[in-house]
Amino acid sequence: MSRYKTVLMFGAPGSGKGTQGAILGRIPGFYHCSCGDVFRNIDINSDLGKVFYEYSSRGELVPDEVTVKMWAQAIQARHTLGQYKPHQDLLVLDGIPRTVEQAKIMEQYIEVLKIIHLSTDDEEAMIHRLRRRALKSNRHDDADEKVIRRRWDIYKKETAPVLGHYPTDLIHNVNAIGSPAAILHDVLEVVTPIQDRHFQAFDG
Repeated sequence: MSRYKTVLMFGAPGSGKGTQGAILGRIPGFYHCSCGDVFRNIDINSDLGKVFYEYSSRGELVPDEVTVKMWAQAIQARHTLGQYKPHQDLLVLDGIPRTVEQAKIMEQYIEVLKIIHLSTDDEEAMIHRLRRRALKSNRHDDADEKVIRRRWDIYKKETAPVLGHYPTDLIHNVNAIGSPAAILHDVLEVVTPIQDRHFQAFDG
């Protein structure tokens, strides 16, 4: 199987990777897949769904191998249904891989062309953004500062090291503080040449 040509949206909780991924996904030639959407739409009666439910119902983390299998099944289904056309579309991922082990497992499925790292040194600004977003969406549990800080701790311990798995020339830092349009401008400067090359290869 040829690997999916992929751009990873990467960043801490509240950095806006889901927002930017969703915007890119509305541009022809990009296909956005959020790992969160995959988990929310899992069929809990399927074999993998039962395994997922078994762990999540106990409040435990789903093993990396299971997480990647669930994602792989979901993206294959979207390919089969014609929603995602790998020869035409660049795959834009956010929320996966979340651990170094997931990154290693996913190498059989994806060819990472670029990583957009939505970065900031201002952790407090990101925590404030998450609280504001949760309250706006009426998700009061997600607005709990203790919960948000725990998510940040998990990110720093388990997810931030994923960047070290990839060559530094694949990683492009974009300032996560600013308006969505300003951030999108910076993101497009990085991904537009990649899409151009992908289109030329497809047309050729």
